[in-house]
Amino acid sequence: MTNLGDLEVFSRVIATGSMSTAARALGLSPAVVSKRIKRLEDRLGTRLLQRTTRQISLTEAGQGFYERVVAVLAGIEDAEAFASGRSSEVRGTLKISAPTSFGRLHIAPHLKTFMDAHPELAVHLVLSDEFTDIVGGGFDLAIRIADLSDSSLVARRLAPVRRILCASPGYISEHGMPQTIDDLKKHRCLPAHNYDAWRLEGPHGALNLRPDGMLVTNSSEVIREAVISGLGIALRSTWDVGPELKAGKLVQVLPAYEGSRNVSLSAVYPSRQFLPAKVRLFIDYLAELYGPVPYWER
Repeated sequence: MTNLGDLEVFSRVIATGSMSTAARALGLSPAVVSKRIKRLEDRLGTRLLQRTTRQISLTEAGQGFYERVVAVLAGIEDAEAFASGRSSEVRGTLKISAPTSFGRLHIAPHLKTFMDAHPELAVHLVLSDEFTDIVGGGFDLAIRIADLSDSSLVARRLAPVRRILCASPGYISEHGMPQTIDDLKKHRCLPAHNYDAWRLEGPHGALNLRPDGMLVTNSSEVIREAVISGLGIALRSTWDVGPELKAGKLVQVLPAYEGSRNVSLSAVYPSRQFLPAKVRLFIDYLAELYGPVPYWER
């Protein structure tokens, strides 16, 4: 049987992306870490890692093995918590990936309450507008705003997401208010993520609109600031621009059309038989915080 410690070493190497970093975290020398990875590969009869002078990466066999190792270690953690009655006394590090704007606006302000309730738990929050590789990046979970119907990951819906077309009053005063969906072709539009299509639902059902844009950026926050400044029309979530709508800094455009209702706010994590207590507690916390009618819609 494979040594459980070797699995922990292997998992830490992948999570940190470096044998030397993993060695420091485990209190071992890099040579010992390398030796234990080699012992694991010899036992399995297959190469798990591709090593170069600059980085390491998983082989196809290594990827599948890592996903299963994570599940095994998570199961052990869950079993220990259950047996010791410490299911609410979590410790260690919770690594989370989240969208940049949402993380700043609706996760960061609420971390204190969660962390005060679990003082032995450290949180590593990574914000990015791109979908991160949860397994490869060593994340415990990711918060995503997307249609996850085709995802292979386990997902728990946290809240609905309502997205509307909007513009500043100054832009409307200068360029006029669109009256039909076809009128958008005559307007400056601000598609995010390099001209991603707008998936809308309207009076005649669903449609995909790929608007032309004068601004190209991979930052959702840049689009937000651009629409508020009066540069054009954008499709924005109410969690993102709710205060500006209430203050009159933005107005809704073509209210008969909104973003696809298949898009929602979800917590996603690798498929595991046992969900670690730290992940379960954080997901439960967010689900209660946001709810079926999130506070930004009230």
